[in-house]
Amino acid sequence: MDGQIMELARYWAHELLVWVGFGTLVGLAAKAIMPGRDPGGAVGTMLMGIAGSIIGCALLLFFVEKGRITPISPLGFVVGTGGAFIILLFFRILNHSFFVEAEDGWRGRWRRWYRRRRYYYED
Repeated sequence: MDGQIMELARYWAHELLVWVGFGTLVGLAAKAIMPGRDPGGAVGTMLMGIAGSIIGCALLLFFVEKGRITPISPLGFVVGTGGAFIILLFFRILNHSFFVEAEDGWRGRWRRWYRRRRYYYED
């Protein structure tokens, strides 16, 4: 009985570490594809990669009837990266960091020039 518990704990620890490593790789690949500055740190990247793998594989299984897809495979990596990319895109849109508003024409340029010289230009 005690040997079975240790074997089961070893199995789940192995599965957890594989998913953490794979999720980190998928999240990093999605962040490399998306241009610009990305929100989130290492834990956010890992969780985004794991969730992207689950979403990407589920979408692939929804549209393709035959076969079995495992997330830890080349095809699973591709669809996982796509799922993580979609999660990152929605996060950026909802966080208002995807669309950046332009400055106010020439006035913005003059303000920066005056700020460097410690003069203040007010409208």
